[in-house]
Amino acid sequence: MPEGHTIHRLAAEHLRMFGGRRVGAGSPQGRFAEGARLLDGQVLREADAHGKHLLLRFGEDRVLHVHLGIYGKFTFGTGPAPAPVGAVRLRLEGGGAFADLRGPNTCEVLDPGEVKVLRDRLGADPLRADADPEWAWRRIARSRTSVAVLLMDQSVVAGPGNIYRAEVLFRQGVHPAVQGCALEQGRWSAIWDDLRVLMAAGVGFGRIDTVRPEHMPEAMGRAPRVDDHGGEVYVYRRAGLPCLVCGSVVRAEVVAGRNLFWCPGCQPAER
Repeated sequence: MPEGHTIHRLAAEHLRMFGGRRVGAGSPQGRFAEGARLLDGQVLREADAHGKHLLLRFGEDRVLHVHLGIYGKFTFGTGPAPAPVGAVRLRLEGGGAFADLRGPNTCEVLDPGEVKVLRDRLGADPLRADADPEWAWRRIARSRTSVAVLLMDQSVVAGPGNIYRAEVLFRQGVHPAVQGCALEQGRWSAIWDDLRVLMAAGVGFGRIDTVRPEHMPEAMGRAPRVDDHGGEVYVYRRAGLPCLVCGSVVRAEVVAGRNLFWCPGCQPAER
């Protein structure tokens, strides 16, 4: 599933291609025909992201809400739009550009009140200027749930997924099983600040890189990572391999239905 940096990039791309322009909207697949009709001919006024949710405001009060889920994907193009290929849920066209949406988990038109309900159930997004890490901390500090699970709870912290979760805990030396109520506030502040830096870099470069310069392939004389997700990481999908920092074997287990990766040497269990 795309993590929050991808959704912020999508918001910026929609604004670049369609911002301030009257946009044509259609649903070649037919499943979003009524929603597309509401958007057709409207001007894209604003493109925003909150966690893994994309929010595009058309006209004064119509907001397209998209959650890509596991299979959703946008493709963009310029020039005359070709005949749709595959199950295109939504096609936007305007200003000599087009965008096709396929396979989203959610694609719907919301009014301002419904947008507020959505935002109110989402946690603090490290990529948003209006994010409140103290609000997230209050949720974490009173929870007996592990910090690994809390970081994936979108009602607590919106945006991070499995990669950022594993990597930020490694970088801050926090064992994933530590309960939220046992986490020191200073360590939470360090996690939050690191998430902001890592995810902002993800927005800028379009991939997740979490390895510090001294541990990059050229610095260590090792081969670059080869993985569909791209980017250099410390522990994500490196189970059974030596840690780049201490040499311990990276471990993995399934927690709350997702694979969790950590280094027992760099992230010792709390006593």
